[in-house]
Amino acid sequence: MLDKIGIAKRIAKEVKDGMYINLGIGIPTLVANYIPPQLSVVLQSENGLLGIGPFPKESEIDPDLINAGKQTITMMPGSALFNSAESFAMIRGGHVDLTILGAMEVSEQGDIANWKVPGKMVKGMGGAMDLVASAKHIIVAMQHCSKEGASKLLKKCTLPITGIKCVKRIVSDMAVLDVLPQGGFKLLERAPGVSVEQIKNATEGRLEIEGNIPEMQL
Repeated sequence: MLDKIGIAKRIAKEVKDGMYINLGIGIPTLVANYIPPQLSVVLQSENGLLGIGPFPKESEIDPDLINAGKQTITMMPGSALFNSAESFAMIRGGHVDLTILGAMEVSEQGDIANWKVPGKMVKGMGGAMDLVASAKHIIVAMQHCSKEGASKLLKKCTLPITGIKCVKRIVSDMAVLDVLPQGGFKLLERAPGVSVEQIKNATEGRLEIEGNIPEMQL
């Protein structure tokens, strides 16, 4: 199975030259470390920054320069700072090519739940609802199962919904899967050391398997 870095490395392979990308909190922020250097992409943060650079070294930390997850960051040459209203105008206007988000649950229809667990204190939904409604392509980075071993790829989400029929691709610690237009998950790749049978047993939603499923390359 993949660790968080492995998930980030695999998702980085989905990045294309020229993309404008929004990275969600958690595993998605790690993707920035593995984008191939030959690609020219622009990372956007909904708190008002276009052109996020690498995470800073200790000597470079500026406590006033943070992303939406309150992590300290750097800026690339040519970066722009603006207020959150302009940032969300970019998002709602469909100018973000790719959004990478974490999730607690994804349904076989592509619904995503990623902002609230009943009974637990959370910081709020942030920009997730705007992002899932407006981005051209949405990839979810997540654990395939909960700590108790229950599937998080479900027939229907049980937690409060963030967005409906919006997720296109999932990269979990066990597999790469697409959400089919008619509903259901299509297995594309399996993580190193993980069998198709293990993925079947860990997926509650309908799972479509065609032919030999290759092991993912990181």
